[in-house]
Amino acid sequence: MNIKPITDATFGVYGKVLEGYDLAPLIDALISKTPKPADSVIYTPGDEELGGLAVSREIQSNFYGGMPIQVGYCNGFNRKLNSLEYHRDSEVNVAADDIVLLLARQQDICSGRLDTSKVEAFLLPAGSAVELYATTLHYAPCNAPGGDGFRVVVVLPMGTNTAKPAIAIKNDEDKMLFACNKWLLTLPGTGEAKGGAHVGLTGENIEV
Repeated sequence: MNIKPITDATFGVYGKVLEGYDLAPLIDALISKTPKPADSVIYTPGDEELGGLAVSREIQSNFYGGMPIQVGYCNGFNRKLNSLEYHRDSEVNVAADDIVLLLARQQDICSGRLDTSKVEAFLLPAGSAVELYATTLHYAPCNAPGGDGFRVVVVLPMGTNTAKPAIAIKNDEDKMLFACNKWLLTLPGTGEAKGGAHVGLTGENIEV
């Protein structure tokens, strides 16, 4: 798969580079205070130490316009797409290691299904941050070629990726709701599918 840099013009469909913040304290805390599994992926929606940093408060005030946010992390080792998710708002990713983001567009979902041939890959270098738009399908990062894992700060509105609300299904999109503010499509046979996620991805399970 062709892996493009986040500076490529095509990335503009999915998000933009976040500029103007001193990310060093956030990255330093992520590296020194959070675990990085060697053979799996862990996700923590909110971490008090990361969220208490001055730069996190600046992101809340400036980027999110004062909305309540959670500053968590996604760390580990991953090479496969497996699933795609989206939220009703932008997500901020801050990379402590080089990572590959596998992305697609919500607009390409048709009747609750999306072919993985629509997915594009972008390299997010260590030390940089991006905004992923609300319409951008994404999931756990993948190791960069030659990398042995990753650590990524994940910033989202408060409550995202926590317990799923009880709802009555009213339309096809409701079938994709997997957690609070988390709509998920997965491939057959994944752990997510076994956990009840909507099997809405078709095609190859992309591997980086």
